[in-house]
Amino acid sequence: MGDLGRMLIFIGGLLLVIGIVVILAGKANLPLGRLPGDIVYRGKNTTFYFPLATSILLSAILSLVLYVVNRMRR
Repeated sequence: MGDLGRMLIFIGGLLLVIGIVVILAGKANLPLGRLPGDIVYRGKNTTFYFPLATSILLSAILSLVLYVVNRMRR
């Protein structure tokens, strides 16, 4: 049970940090979600939005962070 509690505290702290980063990114006018390569289709009554470039960028950053964390744990 102790391990589960630590894991939940870690996940909560991680979500807190991610939330703060998202808020600060919004205030800094970073173009996340509006990068070249993001697909937007606006029809007459429909809007389709697929953030392809943003997804690739965030995936690369998250992979790098997890790689560094994994190297530090060894």
